[in-house]
Amino acid sequence: MSADESATTPTAESPQRTQWIDLAAIVVCTLAWGTTWFAITKQLGVVDPVVSIAYRFALAAALLFAWGTLRRERLTLNRAQHLAAFGVGLFTFAIDYSFVYWAEERVTSAVVAVVFAAMAFVNLIVFRVALGLRAPLLSWAAAGLGVIGVGLLSWEEIANSHMSTRALAGIGLTLAGVFSAAIGNVFARRGEMAGAGVIASTGWAMAYGAAMLAVFASVTGKTWAFEFTAPYMLSLLHLSLVGSVIAFALYYGLARRRGYATASYISALTPPLAMFVSALFEDKSWGVLALSGVVLVLAGQVLLLRSKRAA
Repeated sequence: MSADESATTPTAESPQRTQWIDLAAIVVCTLAWGTTWFAITKQLGVVDPVVSIAYRFALAAALLFAWGTLRRERLTLNRAQHLAAFGVGLFTFAIDYSFVYWAEERVTSAVVAVVFAAMAFVNLIVFRVALGLRAPLLSWAAAGLGVIGVGLLSWEEIANSHMSTRALAGIGLTLAGVFSAAIGNVFARRGEMAGAGVIASTGWAMAYGAAMLAVFASVTGKTWAFEFTAPYMLSLLHLSLVGSVIAFALYYGLARRRGYATASYISALTPPLAMFVSALFEDKSWGVLALSGVVLVLAGQVLLLRSKRAA
């Protein structure tokens, strides 16, 4: 079978309407995650990162369950669906985000966003190995453009870091997070194949992730503190509601319609926005190479949207 990395049946909606829905999802997710990289920096300092992530996804899970209840959606899962949600919770919401928060203690938010943009390419490889699904050549070309564009985006920042031990550790943690997130996408695909709804499966995945983080924090002796300041609480609300509930609901919906390669390419679109936010709040400056990288990243997205998913 050849399919972006998904073999779901195309929707019955008109192609034009579906395309606009997909574009809207891409724009909203890009805006959401492009700002969360900086919002995460407001979570660091007083509260341990693991505890902050547990707060984030516990609140997000509660909001998703409340939303599903209001919409009268089925929130219970069967065994296969729970196992898939547990896998997403472990690899995406527990491991991946822990690595991201730890990375942001070592390098700027823009660097983390830039390295994470390799997600689209890694996703193609992981889906090929784990599920034996082949992506169209156009998808590989698009992901390749994204990687090259990201390289140009990050060149000045990586050069300025002088490859210190701390910077390398941050980049290494981010790469580990990328691979963990790709594995989480495989479990998300399994949940989709098992018939789980987006809201229910995402809510349970976040609940599992928060629970595992809470156990890890307790076992390792983390302090359960809370910072009652406007920056911490507002960033927590933004990360939970916008960066988790809204963004992931749209992301998994997009992945089911367009495949996980197209959805994960959002990680290549967020660096330009993250760079802009970093320039405003972290005094970072970006040159011609970075702008060239933005052009390549956007060109990759155009190619990916044009790639056909065929059975």
